[in-house]
Amino acid sequence: MESAEHVLMDETAIRRALTRIAHEILEKNKGFENCMLIGIRTRGIYLAKRVADRIREIEGIPAPIGEVDVTKYRDDRSGLLEATVSGAREDAPGSEQANDRLEVHNKKLILFDDVLFTGRTVRAAMDALMDLGRPQMIQLAVLVDRGHRELPIRPDFVGKNIPTSRLESIEVQVNEVDGVDQVVITGQRRPNE
Repeated sequence: MESAEHVLMDETAIRRALTRIAHEILEKNKGFENCMLIGIRTRGIYLAKRVADRIREIEGIPAPIGEVDVTKYRDDRSGLLEATVSGAREDAPGSEQANDRLEVHNKKLILFDDVLFTGRTVRAAMDALMDLGRPQMIQLAVLVDRGHRELPIRPDFVGKNIPTSRLESIEVQVNEVDGVDQVVITGQRRPNE
């Protein structure tokens, strides 16, 4: 078997997908009133911030952003750490503080993750958000949906559907963390494939 890596989305494709998702969020919610973007650490946060920037460009209004670390809520990880949830207003860049609690009661939350696979990370994020209050609704936005769900979770907004085998891995790389914007697929393939 040989390992192969292919770029599935480059910087331009990611930018277009996030712009489309921003438009879809605004259309589905009839604007952005009473909405908040919540990014799942780590890369979901940066993708949510980019969508917030697009919403500000389109609507001319700030899009509130929060973040959630789901480590404590994962059921498939050992050595659980304390979960943190923080909020930031888009009109106050850099104001995020780990001790801030998000105000989620009666809000439409758009949860953002980089890759949707089994659904366990999203379930953990929803558990973390529900511990903070009762949102009006939670919608899910992902850059990549690769299939193989273990839980009945379906995204409302998808940048790209990429069917994969379980032997393959999808990695979203963002400039803020990885120094490049791209989505790559890696995995073991038989020589005849």
